Amino acid sequence: MLAPVVAEGHAFGQRYDLPLPLSLYLGAAGAAVALSFVVAGCFSRRRRGRSRYEKSLRDTWIARIAFSRPVTAIVRVVSIGLFALVILTGLIGAQRPTENFAPVFVWVIWWVGMAYLAALLGNVWAAFNPWRNLFVVLEAWFPTLAEPLRRYPDAWSQWPALGLFFVFAWLEMISDAGEHPRTLALLVIVYCTIMMAGMRIYGRDVFLNNADAFTVVFSLLGRFGVFRGDTERRELTLRPIGAGLYNATPLPVSTLAFVLLMLTTVSFDGITETPFWQALVGAVAESRALRPALLEMQSQGVDLLSVVKLVGLLLLYGIFWIVYLAFCAFIAALAGDRHRWLHTARLYVLGLVPIAIAYHLAHYISYLLLAGQLMIPLASDPFGFGWNLFGSATRSIDISVVNAKDVWYVSVGAIVTGHVISVYLAHATAIEVTRTTARAIRSQLPMLVLMVAYTVLSLWILSQPIVND
Repeated sequence: MLAPVVAEGHAFGQRYDLPLPLSLYLGAAGAAVALSFVVAGCFSRRRRGRSRYEKSLRDTWIARIAFSRPVTAIVRVVSIGLFALVILTGLIGAQRPTENFAPVFVWVIWWVGMAYLAALLGNVWAAFNPWRNLFVVLEAWFPTLAEPLRRYPDAWSQWPALGLFFVFAWLEMISDAGEHPRTLALLVIVYCTIMMAGMRIYGRDVFLNNADAFTVVFSLLGRFGVFRGDTERRELTLRPIGAGLYNATPLPVSTLAFVLLMLTTVSFDGITETPFWQALVGAVAESRALRPALLEMQSQGVDLLSVVKLVGLLLLYGIFWIVYLAFCAFIAALAGDRHRWLHTARLYVLGLVPIAIAYHLAHYISYLLLAGQLMIPLASDPFGFGWNLFGSATRSIDISVVNAKDVWYVSVGAIVTGHVISVYLAHATAIEVTRTTARAIRSQLPMLVLMVAYTVLSLWILSQPIVND
């Protein structure tokens, strides 16, 4: 049950031999991040608010089109229609994952693709959220639904969203339940029911912004994008990439926990594809101390590999907490206030989002380009009934669209760029908080060490399935 297996989830059958030793790539990437710290220290000398970089598009044709009634209606219909199609295909369609629209759309197009779209453009999920759109339609028919029954408890903050996102991560990386179309459709129905009930009780936007895992995820990723949109006020703002993550106000602890979980999950997914993980699983299986407990669990029908993965995910999450808080304690001490380490952690946490985006891009790009091609035949036969509505049902995956070499260089570029942006954001925040360039530079030395270390670690993890040292 615990025998190591080859993980091919997002990897390739062949390996790629680097023209230079892997250590040179890792060293150069770390040096590039360190150099960005020097550049930021030399040129970022004035405190600048986020509004300095934003440009309102309120009266432009882009905003008028984006928030026009026809476009809003089309987006709402498409959103609800795809949501219904996922449920229907999952419930009554063929139960092989690759022959059913539901799992391919949810795991490949929606989860991976929507993350890329949000990071590039902004929080487009706010417009496409199907349970939000369903509730808006119901509000139009029954206006009393817009009046919440209770006030959302302040103490809950975003902890409900954190719990639901952990369940989602468990489904994605540990359990195989999400691969079965019917089970996936039932889970979507359950989640939608929870959201609809919560919106009715606590109010639509208040509940979604705090309890909907995906509203929180895509709003965080959307801060990186070039547009900031407000669907209620019909306002659109243009900004540089990453500017929305500039922050000079401490965020709630629940948001800190959420960002760290985002970073943990995407890192853990990569770690499980490395020889290190396979060796670790093998060591657990062969451990004499653990053998009695493992045998007892196996006799009870427990999936031992899933248990090992769950424990590994929890341990990695704890490590991310400890490491990040420790470095924030150093930052607080160098800034002259060693007792405000948690305040510092809450202040700089948005600077980790570009790293999560970069790793998401690097880790899932091959998965999107290869598995995403399944949508071509599924467009003609979403239920797996043998239809050929658009003549594309016989199309097969073309593995030549991407190779290990391409993925490696995309990974290097994405990881380095993400960490450089994170370094700049942290430095800009430090200048705002400390109010002096010298103190800002001094306080950010621990953050620089953390960024360089994580750059090297991230590239090492990503290199394992596709390159030889």
